[in-house]
Amino acid sequence: MFCGDYVQGTIFPAPNFNPIMDAQMLGGALQGFDCDKDVLINILTQRCNAQRLMIAEAYKSMYGRDLIGDLKEQLSNHFKDVMVGLMYPPPSYDAHELWHAMKGVGTDENCLIEILASRTNGEIFQMREAYCLQYSNNLQEDIYSETSGHFRDTLMNLVQGTREEGYTDPAMAAQDAMVLWEACQQKTGEHKTMLQMILCNKSYQQLWLVFQEFQNVSGQDMVDAINECYDGYFQELLVAIVLCVRDKPAYFAYRLYNAIHDFGFHNKTVIRILIARSEIDLLTIRKRYKERYGKSLFHDIKNFASGHYKKVLLAICAGDAEDY
Repeated sequence: MFCGDYVQGTIFPAPNFNPIMDAQMLGGALQGFDCDKDVLINILTQRCNAQRLMIAEAYKSMYGRDLIGDLKEQLSNHFKDVMVGLMYPPPSYDAHELWHAMKGVGTDENCLIEILASRTNGEIFQMREAYCLQYSNNLQEDIYSETSGHFRDTLMNLVQGTREEGYTDPAMAAQDAMVLWEACQQKTGEHKTMLQMILCNKSYQQLWLVFQEFQNVSGQDMVDAINECYDGYFQELLVAIVLCVRDKPAYFAYRLYNAIHDFGFHNKTVIRILIARSEIDLLTIRKRYKERYGKSLFHDIKNFASGHYKKVLLAICAGDAEDY
């Protein structure tokens, strides 16, 4: 697949949308003695993000209360995380995830890798703005203080959001491939810097050519070469960038599979990917998952999650009959 290929989400704008009616239904579901979780799921997973924000506005003017606040108050555990997550605009959701990955004890490096390796320039720019607004902090400064070494340098480069777009130069690709090959042989600090500069700054189309040239020069796949030469979070981040260049939905399918099978259902990762990709490429991610791992994402979520939490994840997944 080339990165320009058609991809599809699972959540679309609802036709005949009526935010006032939705807000009333949510109010009824949340005010009652026993919160009606099915109503919440049926409404919030069947509306796109822009529509959910309009529902929140209608809810506010109707009840004088904040919908996110009420969801947080009435719900608990992972089900709460999903329902609240659905209410954030995408840049705010990314900012929220990054903030929680860095605050408190320890840093969730995998969350930083997944978000910063996969977002476009525009998404990164909006995420930085949202981060500043929500937390009165500078995203770059926080990343700088929470990480170190070449891993930090690479993240700092990605968070600039200055990757070239759409530009290709075959002659330059051959040159860059040689630099990458050298960087995998020599592994000096200088080579690591050159390696991350190429991976963070060249356009996806250009990197596509670079990786082909690299294969010609070295007889090795780019991912295999990185895995052989480097280790730790630096290596994981470089691999994530390469995988995103090649096929972003396949990268997320791989992340989901690992989150479900290697980490005994790593809830945060599963929730984050389903919400963040729901309107971008989640349907395509589901296809890649099935192709690669034989089982459907729908099947695996069904096996590992339970209750209303399972229900809401499956609703976001928008499973078809053949997925059961």
